Amino acid sequence: MTARPSDDLAAAFARLGGEDDGQVWIELWDDLCHQGSVYADSFLALPHLAAVADGRAPGEPHEAVELAGLIASAADEEHSARYAGELAVLLPVADRLLDAAGEDAVVFVDLLQCVLAFEGERVWSAGLLEGLYQQEYEIECPKCASELFIAFGDRGTFASAGDYVTTDPPTAPLLPADPADLAPLPARLHRTAAQAGHGDVARGILHLFGRATCPDCDDVFPVSEQVEASRI
Repeated sequence: MTARPSDDLAAAFARLGGEDDGQVWIELWDDLCHQGSVYADSFLALPHLAAVADGRAPGEPHEAVELAGLIASAADEEHSARYAGELAVLLPVADRLLDAAGEDAVVFVDLLQCVLAFEGERVWSAGLLEGLYQQEYEIECPKCASELFIAFGDRGTFASAGDYVTTDPPTAPLLPADPADLAPLPARLHRTAAQAGHGDVARGILHLFGRATCPDCDDVFPVSEQVEASRI
């Protein structure tokens, strides 16, 4: 699966603005970022997406921002420089949509990742914040390599070894970060979520950037480092 060539992209975006927009977006997502993968030719869509986002072309700005955000999260230095103008157009639109995201945590977190992607952040923009609305992460203990679930939602707040959904494995407490001790990026994420009224997301950020204890070996480690490692 590869992204569409430039001429095909232009023709696809020209179809927006009618009753078939939903189907057009489905096709664009499938062609440009099939199952979340970003291809070299996916970046060719950024000028079209920027035009939709800021109203120069027909289409839904929210769809354009989210698709562009996923593409931008995979940009290297060369692509970031080549499409700097488009990213500069997309960023304020993403900021406005984030301010108007409402109570939906999924929409809020997805747009927050888009903002980071357009700003040039290439770690936490690339899907790693999705655990904040799923209220769990699956990671490995850095010492004994046990598979761990980090949960911080309705099911409780703990680190669990094994499948805590279907079994009764050993658990250990999580140690959330103190907001005053957060590094600049997580501090900003926490502040943004709290100010937007997303208390669950804000609490999740403290656990994501806090520490966990492995129930199998008692090692204490930063959760965020293992979440980053799971992406590699």
